[in-house]
Amino acid sequence: MSEQFEPKIVGFFCNWCTSTAADMAGTSRMQYPANVRPIRVMCSGSVDPSYIIRAILSGADAVMIGGCHPGDCHYISGNYKARRRVAILKSIFDTLGLEPDRIFLDWISASESKKFVKTIAEYTEKVRNMGPNKIAQRWDI
Repeated sequence: MSEQFEPKIVGFFCNWCTSTAADMAGTSRMQYPANVRPIRVMCSGSVDPSYIIRAILSGADAVMIGGCHPGDCHYISGNYKARRRVAILKSIFDTLGLEPDRIFLDWISASESKKFVKTIAEYTEKVRNMGPNKIAQRWDI
């Protein structure tokens, strides 16, 4: 019997929205895959691209960034900054022949615990189908 690949996903979640949705999902005892290693950040805009690259090189199979919906950022425009950074980083990954889908950005507000659960489940399945991160394997990490 072959063992199914279980991806490791690093999640950078906004303190005000996505982390709160995750907390609410947990206290509501909603079930979702335990593949995401959450890191609470004050704002999705504070996630430097080097953090994403470091996670991928260190063995994460994917990185997910969760933030407030556009226009609702507690820091005015942090989520717009995150959106630009992720778009540029995905473009760089694509240019280098890497898999840009290993980076995922979504807007999940504090009241959207069901969306959080659904998003985690769908993205985990997508990464599971993509297979292990080949970059980290090349670097023997």
